[in-house]
Amino acid sequence: MKRILVIFGLLSLLSTTGFAQFKKGDNLLNIGFGLNSYYSGGIPFSAAYEYGVSNLVSVGGGLDYLSYHYGVPGNNYRFTALYLGFKASYHFNQAFNINDKKWDIYGGGTLGYRSFTWGDNYVYSTGYYNSGLFLGIHAGARYYFAPKTGGFLEVGALGSSNIRLGVTFRF
Repeated sequence: MKRILVIFGLLSLLSTTGFAQFKKGDNLLNIGFGLNSYYSGGIPFSAAYEYGVSNLVSVGGGLDYLSYHYGVPGNNYRFTALYLGFKASYHFNQAFNINDKKWDIYGGGTLGYRSFTWGDNYVYSTGYYNSGLFLGIHAGARYYFAPKTGGFLEVGALGSSNIRLGVTFRF
């Protein structure tokens, strides 16, 4: 219990230090996971990089990965979904007149490639299902609990999930 109080105290202390809203030149790394999946199982993992080209716009790339295996005696099924894409976001703090430096509200789109493979030993088949170009949209919010570390939540057409949660690192 004492460790939890010390950690909470340190996070509280860090949260009172100086922050800056999203700005030109920021480098952001988001690492997270999907809270659900468009497919029939698994937990999607995601990583995305963004660079601030202005105080309002960031560009970058990301990936979303999901692999799942399930089966019954004598029949095994598996699939893997991989999304690679170019991401652009508009940061709304100025437009929404949000002055709290700990928040970053954003939204945008993704253009990329989706690869979906599956296989089973029931009919001895493997294949690609609906692989190709994909378009995605996202709306999100970041909350910085330290000057270079925060949490994020995104919703939209994000790859293999429509809700993503994770941690953001600013460097």
